[in-house]
Amino acid sequence: MNGKVRLGDFLRTRRSQLLPEEIGVPTYGERRRVPGLRREELALLAGVSVSYYTRLEQGQSLNASPQVLDAVARALRLEETERLHLHDLARSAAGPVRGRRPAPERVAQATGQLLEVLDHVPAIVTGRRSDVLAWNPLGHALFAGHLDPDAAERPAERPNMARLVFLDAHTRDLYADWPAKARAVVGNLRLVAGQYPDDTALHALVGELSSKSPDFASMWADHRVKACAVATYEMRHPLAGPLTVTQQTLSQGQGPGPGQNIVVATTAADSPARTALALLAQIGRPGDLARPGTLADTGRPATTG
Repeated sequence: MNGKVRLGDFLRTRRSQLLPEEIGVPTYGERRRVPGLRREELALLAGVSVSYYTRLEQGQSLNASPQVLDAVARALRLEETERLHLHDLARSAAGPVRGRRPAPERVAQATGQLLEVLDHVPAIVTGRRSDVLAWNPLGHALFAGHLDPDAAERPAERPNMARLVFLDAHTRDLYADWPAKARAVVGNLRLVAGQYPDDTALHALVGELSSKSPDFASMWADHRVKACAVATYEMRHPLAGPLTVTQQTLSQGQGPGPGQNIVVATTAADSPARTALALLAQIGRPGDLARPGTLADTGRPATTG
């Protein structure tokens, strides 16, 4: 899908999600053939001509100024992350983009050192496509203890967190509110796809998930954009039992691994979740989730007895 199509799809979808009555646009009781705002209503709110906005949606106006894009963003009631995403889409639509497969991502030495000192906190390093580039033992035990802990070290076999959330039964069961986690994953992928329109591996991942997961396809079509920063989740771990964690994503900026993040899971002091993670650090050995006779096999939460 080229940049013009992505820009047009985003504008049309977000326009259709704006109800006239919610933003004070009078409808005079008329029946409307399409959901959301009409093009002329959105153009009026943005302060541009209907013909200009129509060309923008159709990919025929490729030199929209930042001021015009900001006016459209305000009319669409976009949040700051979504506004920046609109600018990314407009840039990719303005010129031809040559698809290319980037070189395999690697973990910077400083990032690896940081991961080592976070031994009491579950932590993983993810690339811009959500591939797991590295994890500490507790991060592996919490997020993917059923997988080979050394897989992250082999580029061809690296787990992908988006793929796990939508296609892996263990990961799906791990989150009590799986739809919330799934929407966060999709929103972040939307954001990254706008930032890296030439990443063919990223677009291949989106295509794979769209074809294999109806849930992903539906959420992707919603065009919601969200940066994964801080979120609290109720997890149901087969070894540690139920626990509440706050997942925080720490961006590594533009260093040797642009687009890389460290995802850590923190717990409240003196909470049952803190105790559960301490227990998991002791019992979450590689293979425990798959071996018969373990706590995971019995279906019972872990205990200290």
